[in-house]
Amino acid sequence: MSAQAAGPLAGLKVIELGQLIAGPFAAKTLADFGAEVIKIEAPGSGDPLRKWRLIKDGTSVWWQVQSRNKRSLALDLRQPQAQDIVRQLATEADVLIENFRPGAMEGWGLGPDALAALNPGLVMLRISGYGQTGPYRDRPGFGVVAEAMGGLRHLTGEPGRAPVRVGVSIGDTLAALHGVIGILLALQHRHASVSKEAPKGRGQVIDVALYEAVFNCMESLLPEYSAFGAVRGPAGSALPGIAPTNAYLCADGGYALIAGNGDSIFKRLMVCIGRSDLADDPALAGNTGRVARVQELDAAIGDWTRTRTVQAVLLALEAASVPAGKIYTVADIAADPHYAARGMLQQVTMSDGTIMLVPGFVPKLSLTPASHRRQAPALGQDTDAVLREVGLSEEQITQLHARGVVG
Repeated sequence: MSAQAAGPLAGLKVIELGQLIAGPFAAKTLADFGAEVIKIEAPGSGDPLRKWRLIKDGTSVWWQVQSRNKRSLALDLRQPQAQDIVRQLATEADVLIENFRPGAMEGWGLGPDALAALNPGLVMLRISGYGQTGPYRDRPGFGVVAEAMGGLRHLTGEPGRAPVRVGVSIGDTLAALHGVIGILLALQHRHASVSKEAPKGRGQVIDVALYEAVFNCMESLLPEYSAFGAVRGPAGSALPGIAPTNAYLCADGGYALIAGNGDSIFKRLMVCIGRSDLADDPALAGNTGRVARVQELDAAIGDWTRTRTVQAVLLALEAASVPAGKIYTVADIAADPHYAARGMLQQVTMSDGTIMLVPGFVPKLSLTPASHRRQAPALGQDTDAVLREVGLSEEQITQLHARGVVG
């Protein structure tokens, strides 16, 4: 396989411990770009994500996205022999990812100090609800709780109504992406710290808290409160403090999302909707003036969109070079030629021979792009092969199966 086909992380060995979304999504991102990821799961049940949401042929279709390009090793981590196997793997690994509650890894003798003693170059990503330190560290934390604590949930929904979920597990995904950034930074430091005393360089621990990953994306939320005592609240489909940007009802019952908040864009938008008076109003030349009259501007735009279909609105705004778009459903995504042209609708062949679409790869690298090298594994599909690679004999492997240490 060429270096281009293998991906920029080819040769990187990753152990994935944990389950569901945050840790596995981080490992999936590394795997997409060429890393060898060994996913450790409990024998018999495996990662609960295998049974989440819609099931096809006994397995969640989500699994095909989250675990592509990975290998599955079924280990009962409660058993000392299984813990020994993790230590053997960690000795040769570059990265270990876990998203258990703080203290779980230490309880198995697999904490950072123990693993660093075996492999000083190991980079360890730890994702948890509240982080490895602080008064909340021992609380159970899922993404939805992190979204609330991180400030996001307070901003979602319509003013005066109950806060709503954004629709996907965004807290977990943000934590995973921060974790990937941390891993790449730590690997760069490891490379720079190679010495006679540390021939592989020095690894380190990356501590990612779900709520902090959300909070890190909250833009000016904190400084606005600190400087002005302003507590930003939900704004529905509008963009608070930046105008005009909103979703506008159209004649066919759909909505057009229109972002006319740049100074020159605003002028083109107003001309397009037949409101040159607003385009030429000096009080509306800057964002501050537009924010003060946002209700008036939204009403003017809404009056225009309500007499046209979504498609007619979008065609007119495209001609005027005003950013706008429809609110896509997944059916729109699957049928969209731009998604297809950009490789974002990947086809995989299921075990029954049917074709299923899964998301493509992000980001896109010009020289060493990501690739789909293998399907998501069956539970324990690679157990025996991985055990052979760490030096166990066939007799030892058979004994481990008999004792339920591996599956």
